[in-house]
Amino acid sequence: MPDNAALRAALDRLVTGLTGLADEGRFDEPNLDGSRSDYISFLGWEWPQGVGNYGLVRLWQERRDDALKAELSRYYAHNLERGLPPLNVNTTAPMLALALLWQDERRPDWRAALDDWADRLTREAARTEEGGFQHDVSDRVNPGELWDDTLVMVGLFLAAWGQVSGRRALVDEAERQFLVHARYLADPATGLWFHGWTFEGRHNFARARWARGNAWITAGLVDLPELCDLSPSVAAYLQGVLQAQIAALLPLQTASGAWRTLLDDPTSYEETSATAGIAYGLMKAARLGLAGEEARAAGLRGADHVLSRIDAEGVVQGVSYGTRMGHDLQFYRDIPIQPTGYGQALAMLCLAEAARAPT
Repeated sequence: MPDNAALRAALDRLVTGLTGLADEGRFDEPNLDGSRSDYISFLGWEWPQGVGNYGLVRLWQERRDDALKAELSRYYAHNLERGLPPLNVNTTAPMLALALLWQDERRPDWRAALDDWADRLTREAARTEEGGFQHDVSDRVNPGELWDDTLVMVGLFLAAWGQVSGRRALVDEAERQFLVHARYLADPATGLWFHGWTFEGRHNFARARWARGNAWITAGLVDLPELCDLSPSVAAYLQGVLQAQIAALLPLQTASGAWRTLLDDPTSYEETSATAGIAYGLMKAARLGLAGEEARAAGLRGADHVLSRIDAEGVVQGVSYGTRMGHDLQFYRDIPIQPTGYGQALAMLCLAEAARAPT
């Protein structure tokens, strides 16, 4: 692992790569309202940009770099001025970074936007049986479906905003979402997580143990207790879920330090965003005393792999494009590669955590 100066330089390149991302028209996925979607350009308001800004805001919290804060402030000023898109699971993602930014600046207009979004989300968003948020997105309604992505796109926002705004009911809702999703998506046989569950068919679709979905969980479970005060019983339960997942992830790391896009399928390709998210979660869990030396060492190997996939312009290569619910495993093997905001952000989280890890 390079020294901290080299890691800082890599992180600077990642910021440049993130803010320079632009949609080149490779994908055509119109929204339900007929508008054109943009899941790549930095200034767009969708889940890749939301995760991208989470990476930026966590890096800003670490560094207290005014330039990073200014970049985030410009992003939210631009989008709030032009008007936010319709509410769904994925368009909620950018609210997480705004909640953390508001904690420092406490602007009334930001609070109004955050409260309005949280209120509409909890009152109006479609739910599955047992109260899970149905994974509806900008271009598709998914009746009765739970996806592991939802916990990062919605759960972390509710936890963070509930904590910093003093709205405990939102934290309670975040806890409920983690519990419901764990009930249907955590595979008790392996400790890994399935991508999704349908109440309509009562099955886990392709039973895909999809790497980035598992990365959302590894990263989300180590960040959730930092974002809010969890109920002790919920914290203990989720810690056990995390430790079971870590035990399952460690033997699936490849010789290069990566994880494959289908974790337990050696025919699927190595995928950088999942590797970054998993490595981040392993290193942070070890630092917090939730995992041992084997997890820390695996996380550092993963970070080395992530470093090797950052090009001269600071763009993370080997990132799979946004992944819908697959009905067979070949679907996941065929997902195309495309630089994205979430790839940039997960690499940021990973390398910033690597800089904190003892060598």
